Amino acid sequence: MSDDLYKAISKAVMEGEDGEATKKVDEALKTGSPPLEIMQRGVVDGITRAGEKWKANEYFLPDVILAADAFKAAMAVLKPHLKGDAGRPKGKKFVIGVVQGDVHDLGKSLVIAMLTSAGFEVVDLGIDVPLQRFMQAVREQKPDILGLGAYMTTTMLEMKEVIAELEKQGLRRNLKIMVGGVPTSQEFANEVRADAWGKNAIDAMQKAQTL
Repeated sequence: MSDDLYKAISKAVMEGEDGEATKKVDEALKTGSPPLEIMQRGVVDGITRAGEKWKANEYFLPDVILAADAFKAAMAVLKPHLKGDAGRPKGKKFVIGVVQGDVHDLGKSLVIAMLTSAGFEVVDLGIDVPLQRFMQAVREQKPDILGLGAYMTTTMLEMKEVIAELEKQGLRRNLKIMVGGVPTSQEFANEVRADAWGKNAIDAMQKAQTL
């Protein structure tokens, strides 16, 4: 497939054009391009560029929300093809959510894309997830890994509460916990007794594979 189609997918995602993004992804699939390559060079590239614009103060929250929506729409088209990519067997289950009080979705969307490409079965709890919703998901889904995201210093301490409650309810056994987000660090992960810290989406995927 020509680079122009990858660039068109990336541009559509970055600019929050969900209809255009899904149309171009469908075109790329019909050309026989590898789904993983479409995701990495088109969809993920677009959301990454949106993130860069946000960090550079060129994008504001409405722009980021539109880009995240376009990303999700494009991934919805790709997901069935990724699951069967290269005959890969069903992967481990990863439940992920952004903690209560936090509504930032961009980082989580990138992590989900990377985990999906690596063969994980991902259950997305969304944003602003209450503590008891995490407990319920762990009981019902029985994941191998639970990922907690926070993107503000005012919400990151909610991760500590979630982990403490998991231990209190006896749900921590056989469960690995990862934390991530802009204000977090390895030191914070150690403090809240998480099993791993994801510095970015690629790092999170690699550490999840190790876990």
